[in-house]
Amino acid sequence: MLLSRPDRLHLDRFATPIGTALLVTDDDGNLRLLDWEDHEERMRLLLRRGYGSVALERGPAPTAVRLPLERYFSGELSALSEIPWRTHGTAFQQLVWNALTGIAAGRTMSYGALAQRIGKASAVRAVGLANGANPVSVVVPCHRVIGSDGSLTGYGGGLERKRWLLRHEGALAETGRAL
Repeated sequence: MLLSRPDRLHLDRFATPIGTALLVTDDDGNLRLLDWEDHEERMRLLLRRGYGSVALERGPAPTAVRLPLERYFSGELSALSEIPWRTHGTAFQQLVWNALTGIAAGRTMSYGALAQRIGKASAVRAVGLANGANPVSVVVPCHRVIGSDGSLTGYGGGLERKRWLLRHEGALAETGRAL
């Protein structure tokens, strides 16, 4: 979802079972970026790339962002769909990110299948790059994309977090392979 670039953004730290999430929101209450505290440098790089020299002020994320995240981490997996989000990216990235929201909790999809879903079957690598550039991980569920053989592949927050998210959603067997 594409919006004009804001003049300022707000940063909140949000405790989860897999670490502290960094929530960046705008004045309209939209989530613009979700990353992890141990990857704060990457978060700041993504902010510069997407928003230039926007002012980043500390402040609580809106209830419309925090409450559904709390419910998701408490087991109400569908709560993620309630979170308002807006990101900057190329038209192709936006296409991929919007398609990610169509992968239901408890399900996974390979990069190749995702490329086919968006009508770009030969763009598997480009889909992987767009997936990796997703600025609102968890909410736009890039963690649900896996290798064609069912293996877990890269995740910006680390494979342990990806593994935890997929187990939380019931999409990962104890063997570590996606179901």
